[in-house]
Order: sequence, then structure tokens, then C-alpha cells
Amino acid sequence: MKVECEAGGLKLANPAILAAGIMGTTGASLKRIASMGAGAVVTKSIGVEPKYGHPNPSMIALENGYINAMGLPNPSYKEFSQELKIAKEGNVPVIASIFGASADEFVQVARGLPGADAYELNVSCPHATGYGMQVGTDPVLVKSITKAVKETVRTPVWVKLTPNVTDIREIGLAAQEGGADAVVAVNTLKAMAIDIDSGYPILGNVHGGLSGPAIKPVAVRCVYDLYDTLEIPIIGVGGVSNWADAVEMMMAGACAVEIGSAVYEDIAVFAAVAMGISDYLDRKNMQLKDLVGLAHRVRQ
Repeated sequence: MKVECEAGGLKLANPAILAAGIMGTTGASLKRIASMGAGAVVTKSIGVEPKYGHPNPSMIALENGYINAMGLPNPSYKEFSQELKIAKEGNVPVIASIFGASADEFVQVARGLPGADAYELNVSCPHATGYGMQVGTDPVLVKSITKAVKETVRTPVWVKLTPNVTDIREIGLAAQEGGADAVVAVNTLKAMAIDIDSGYPILGNVHGGLSGPAIKPVAVRCVYDLYDTLEIPIIGVGGVSNWADAVEMMMAGACAVEIGSAVYEDIAVFAAVAMGISDYLDRKNMQLKDLVGLAHRVRQ
């Protein structure tokens, strides 16, 4: 069964997308992911000025995922524009993940990275002071940032949401009212770990973001709630490790999925997910569009 889809204004060969922050630092790595079967790729989050990120340790592995506190390290949009051009050689849509402390900074970065097929607004990173979640928990700011970028670029604008809020639907609605073409749900959960021998927090930044299989039920719930509320598409992300996870996320309401932590285990996960979804659709005699929101329809 064919698995071509449309996600937030982009046409994709399959619904498996590389998530921001994984293998997205260089154009060459993004091209490599494209060659491994990803339907689209998202860059590392890029800002106005170079950032070196938080001190090490910045990432630890758990039994069921990872905690990272990278701190949005990036070379700035001025240095990344050439990498974006190289990434485009992979012949799949390239989404530029961008961040800033204000609407003006988001606009500056978007203007400084022309050529992206879409822009993903990172208003959800849980471990960068003054950025990410500290912006994305305020619906007024989310709406104004989304509106400013949407009025600046001619390509689709996606807004990546944080799960670290009382009601994610409020933030999703703010993005929609600002003109977003899609929301991406969700970024990592705020978390930490402590070394029991020394008593010290393990991460150099103390707090970090939990990703991987442990957060999938949270991500599925967020996508499900947003589907009931929003009129714009949802791209699901959080703990997707295989085709079955992707199918579950789509049944919750996602039109496509982003894959991050699972890339550490198997760079070929995108092709495997696409093939698995295709085989599942053949067995069920379904089309891809039939999966999206199925968990809502069966309850009616």
C-alpha cells in the first residue's frame, strides 16, 4: 500500500520524519538520513547567535529512553545557511527548526535561512533559559511568534509544542490562531537524574528533557487531545521507535510522525517504519488516511 501523505502543507513520500536535534547539525548528516528513507528531515534548532550549549554531561541513557540537556548548541543562522543548501540535495523536504527569545528573533532567523521547505518553531525546549518552553508556555507569545513568522515566510510554519503545560490544547489553539500550518506534538518532558553514589545530579545543567519510549503514552495523549480541538494537522513525536508506534500515533490523530531517539539505535528506522505501515495497511485493507484519527471515530 502506498504511504505518500501530506503533512502541514508538505507532500511526503512517507510519514516518517527526522525529528529536530538528531543528526541535524550538518547538511551531510541530513542528506544521509534522507538516503535512509526519511520522508522529510528537520534540522537542529538554529538561533540568532552561536551557542555552545550546556556543560557535560549533557546526555544520559536510561532503560527506557534518554535525558539530554544540550542547551540548543548551534552555529547561528549565518553559519548554517550553507548546510541547509547541502541538506536540500537529499531530495526530501527540509524543515528548518528555529528558536529565539522573541518574535523579532524568530523572524530574523527565518529570514536568514531562505530555502527551507517549512519552518518548525521551537517554543518547547525544556532546558534553555530564555528560550523554548519559557516562551512556549505563554499562549499570547506563541500566537504572536507564529503570526510574525507566518507573515515573513511563504512556506509552511509548524509549531513544536511542549507537554510541560497544564493544557496543551490552549497552546495548540494559540498556534492555530497565529496562522500555523501544523503543530508538532510533543517535545521532551522536563526531567533529571541523580548519581546515588555521589548524590550529585548527573547532568551538567541539572535538569534536562526526557525522550524515547518512556514518553510515548504522554505524546499519544497530547496528540489525541489536540485532534479533538484543532483544525490544523498534527505531526506526532515522542517515543516512536517502530511502525506500530507510528500507527498508534496516527490513530490518535497525527498525519505523520517524527522520529528522534530511535535513530541512536538504528539509522534505518525510517525505511522500516514506512514499510511496516505499508504492510499493516495491506493486511487491514486500509489507506493511510484511514489511520488518522481512527481512535476518535471508533468511539462515536
